[in-house]
Amino acid sequence: MASSTEERTGVFNIHELTGGKRCPDCDGTGQLRIDSQNINENFEVEKQTVITECPGCAGTGHVPKG
Repeated sequence: MASSTEERTGVFNIHELTGGKRCPDCDGTGQLRIDSQNINENFEVEKQTVITECPGCAGTGHVPKG
Protein backbone atom coordinates (compact mmCIF):
# COMPACT_ATOMS: atom_id res chain seq x y z
CA MET A 1 0.00 0.00 0.00
CA ALA A 2 1.63 3.23 -1.16
CA SER A 3 1.15 6.41 0.82
CA SER A 4 0.72 9.78 -0.83
CA THR A 5 3.45 12.42 -0.94
CA GLU A 6 1.45 14.58 1.47
CA GLU A 7 1.48 11.88 4.14
CA ARG A 8 5.19 11.16 3.81
CA THR A 9 6.57 14.71 3.60
CA GLY A 10 4.04 16.81 5.49
CA VAL A 11 3.40 18.93 2.38
CA PHE A 12 0.16 20.89 2.46
CA ASN A 13 -1.83 22.92 -0.03
CA ILE A 14 -1.35 26.66 0.60
CA HIS A 15 -4.73 27.36 -0.95
CA GLU A 16 -6.40 25.48 1.89
CA LEU A 17 -4.89 27.93 4.38
CA THR A 18 -5.72 31.12 2.50
CA GLY A 19 -9.01 30.03 0.95
CA GLY A 20 -11.24 30.84 3.91
CA LYS A 21 -12.15 34.07 5.63
CA ARG A 22 -9.75 35.66 8.10
CA CYS A 23 -10.45 34.65 11.66
CA PRO A 24 -12.35 37.43 13.49
CA ASP A 25 -10.93 36.41 16.88
CA CYS A 26 -7.26 36.92 15.99
CA ASP A 27 -7.59 39.14 12.86
CA GLY A 28 -5.83 36.51 10.77
CA THR A 29 -2.63 36.29 12.84
CA GLY A 30 -3.31 32.87 14.35
CA GLN A 31 -2.30 34.17 17.77
CA LEU A 32 -4.13 35.71 20.70
CA ARG A 33 -2.30 38.26 22.84
CA ILE A 34 -3.55 38.76 26.38
CA ASP A 35 -2.17 41.66 28.40
CA SER A 36 -2.07 41.14 32.13
CA GLN A 37 -0.96 43.11 35.15
CA ASN A 38 0.00 41.70 38.53
CA ILE A 39 1.06 43.35 41.75
CA ASN A 40 4.06 41.68 43.38
CA GLU A 41 4.96 41.47 47.05
CA ASN A 42 6.69 44.88 46.85
CA PHE A 43 3.47 46.47 45.53
CA GLU A 44 5.03 46.97 42.11
CA VAL A 45 2.95 46.47 38.99
CA GLU A 46 4.31 43.78 36.71
CA LYS A 47 3.01 43.78 33.14
CA GLN A 48 3.23 40.85 30.78
CA THR A 49 1.77 39.72 27.48
CA VAL A 50 0.71 36.10 27.10
CA ILE A 51 0.75 34.85 23.50
CA THR A 52 -1.24 31.72 22.70
CA GLU A 53 -2.59 29.92 19.64
CA CYS A 54 -6.04 31.11 18.60
CA PRO A 55 -8.60 28.39 19.41
CA GLY A 56 -11.04 29.68 16.78
CA CYS A 57 -8.78 28.94 13.82
CA ALA A 58 -6.25 26.55 15.42
CA GLY A 59 -3.42 28.95 14.63
CA THR A 60 -4.00 29.15 10.88
CA GLY A 61 -5.44 32.66 10.82
CA HIS A 62 -8.41 31.58 8.70
CA VAL A 63 -11.74 30.12 9.76
CA PRO A 64 -12.48 26.64 8.46
CA LYS A 65 -14.67 26.38 5.41
CA GLY A 66 -18.10 25.10 6.01
